[in-house]
Amino acid sequence: MTLVRAARSLSLWIAACAASAQTAAPAGAAAMPGADAAPRPRIGLVLGGGGARGAAHIGVLEVLERLRVPVDCLAGTSMGALVAGAWASGLDPAAMRRELAAADWDDMFQDNPDDTELDFRHKRLSQRFLPGSESGITTRGLITPPGVVAGQKIKLFFNRLVRVDAGERDIARLPLPVSIIATDIATGQRVVLREGPLAQAMRASMSVPGLMAPLDLGGRKLVDGGLVDNLPIREVRERCKADVVIAVNVGSPLLKAEDISGLLSVSAQMVNILTEQNVSQSLATLTPNDVYVQPDLGPVTAADFKLHAEAADRGAAAAEAVAPALSRLGLPAAEYAAWRQRFETAAHWPPVVDAVEIAGLARVNPATLQRHLRQRTGEALDVSRLEADLLRAYGDGHYEGVDYALVADGGRHLLRVSPVEKRWGPDYLRLGFGLNSNFSQGSSYAVRVGWHKTWLNRLGGELLVTGELGTTSGGGVEWYQPLDAEQRWFGTVNASYRRERRDLFQDDNRISEYTLANGTTDFLLGHSLGNVGQVMAGRRHIYRKGTIDTGLPLLPEESVRFGGWLLALDLDQMNRLYVPTRGWSAAASWFESPQRDYARFNADLRVAHEFGPWVFGARATMTSSPRGSLPFYDAGQLGGFLNLSGYANGQLVGDNVRYAHLRGERIVGRLPLGLRGDMRLGVALEAGRVGTPYTETNRRGWLDSGALYLGGQTPVGLVVLGIGRSSTGSTNAYLQVGTP
Repeated sequence: MTLVRAARSLSLWIAACAASAQTAAPAGAAAMPGADAAPRPRIGLVLGGGGARGAAHIGVLEVLERLRVPVDCLAGTSMGALVAGAWASGLDPAAMRRELAAADWDDMFQDNPDDTELDFRHKRLSQRFLPGSESGITTRGLITPPGVVAGQKIKLFFNRLVRVDAGERDIARLPLPVSIIATDIATGQRVVLREGPLAQAMRASMSVPGLMAPLDLGGRKLVDGGLVDNLPIREVRERCKADVVIAVNVGSPLLKAEDISGLLSVSAQMVNILTEQNVSQSLATLTPNDVYVQPDLGPVTAADFKLHAEAADRGAAAAEAVAPALSRLGLPAAEYAAWRQRFETAAHWPPVVDAVEIAGLARVNPATLQRHLRQRTGEALDVSRLEADLLRAYGDGHYEGVDYALVADGGRHLLRVSPVEKRWGPDYLRLGFGLNSNFSQGSSYAVRVGWHKTWLNRLGGELLVTGELGTTSGGGVEWYQPLDAEQRWFGTVNASYRRERRDLFQDDNRISEYTLANGTTDFLLGHSLGNVGQVMAGRRHIYRKGTIDTGLPLLPEESVRFGGWLLALDLDQMNRLYVPTRGWSAAASWFESPQRDYARFNADLRVAHEFGPWVFGARATMTSSPRGSLPFYDAGQLGGFLNLSGYANGQLVGDNVRYAHLRGERIVGRLPLGLRGDMRLGVALEAGRVGTPYTETNRRGWLDSGALYLGGQTPVGLVVLGIGRSSTGSTNAYLQVGTP
């Protein structure tokens, strides 16, 4: 009897389980409330591209989360890929707002670190030649860099967004299916990235052709996906069989005819046309069940990254406008919380780094990069410090990019640093030019060319051959040889020859014009002081000859050759190559020649500080002869812009020269995204003195001058238009363009 009752009870239990199974929701779909609940529709979210306008996606996500709308798959292009990847990796909209607010967008699109962090030798090279002029000399001919921006800082920013410090995020292992759209620039094909490193895919999808270098991936060169599929609706239909598509379009509208006036606007319009064409095709596939969101982004353009908060707010407003349609897709609070739980990542503390590996170098000695890394094994990973170290390494000038990943290896954490050497290196062609015009001397110009061979050996030997043609002509050759892998000690041999015009003045009149030939050969041993500067000592040999062209023969036309010992200190912590906003620099040198029985001491100190839109600076210099008297060809000089601006270049020549100025500058404009520099209106008060004058012998004691100028640092170097005047009545106007 007991067995019969037990069997009957078991039968009832099995029947109940079967009935329950028949009414349960299918796997992978949440049931709607109620006894006769039906599977909820599968929802695909599409986030389109639009540059800075894509910050509107953050506002849309805020509304989706408030209305508890789940998503079954996600596709994004360009900025949409950035937001999609960050959200799928666990970064909520509020955190995205904080990250965008904390980012320095003026700096984000400038690959190099602050100029105070640049490798000192690379900094001095960049001042002599235009940084953007670098071209690779290869067996295939000259190769230019693939983009204005390499994307170094942008990639590190992406790493932060998707928490690469907790381990590499693979697209295929994200909590929901994510598709990132890119374009193969070689074939024009649409490329859908569904697996692989997430931050890398985001970087590929945001590579605007011409502005940002393409990403090499599997033999393909990938750029912005907006060229072929800016609103990838088809992708979510295919990826998760979406019943409902929520499509967010933030693309830039076409420019009006009156706004198309130059090359840049024409190029922008061409890209907009291509993008709008594929967006129109995508929109044609929407059905009445789908939800279309198109924020009114008003003044926000694709480059207005500083307006990210306004864009996000406008995105939220657009999503609120279609809230009734979105609300029908929402889940009860408990079910949405269960769905959202998949995005929650375990709280991670900074992992301890068990080993550091530098991977992928062929030419560059790994020790050269290792010197920048302060991360030690057995210590917790400090991401901010690591990013600063990688930027300093990038500033050496040898790499297209320097990235990192934290790799789990049998319970250990391996920090893998992955530099990518320049594909157009290691031999480069560099260009520079200068134009200098003033009232009293007319115009002078020079075009400079450099052939630069790097990594001639494992310690980083370099050969630089230069040529200069113009009012000043000449050439030079320099061998630079580090003596250890960390490049703390080095030797250098330099030889140069120049012919330049030298004017002689008396009572503000140019009375002679000479051609001065200068030849110099140095054999020096140096010690690097990191990014701050260097100190060098050794032997210098000098050749000088003056030949009169016109005017009074005041100097003997003879050649002199002599040698001596040189000690030089060069320090530079200015934050710009030409026109700094903050920092300091100091240079001093001592040259002594027993043959000519004289010693020459020269010092130059500069400081700058920024207060909002104002920059204040000062400079003090001196040139003197601690022993003997300085010969004319090695004497100190005053005259020229911000060197007693009221006087002509080199108008005051002599021994025991002193100079100082104070200046104030108002920043009146900043260069557009991706360029470092600004334009300023400035005024300077100057004072100078020549203790033993060789020219302008009647101008003794302290002389004054003032300068008013407009100019700044630009992609073609320094650009300045100014006027200087002294209380003696001397006046000069200046135009300077190019590299010093």
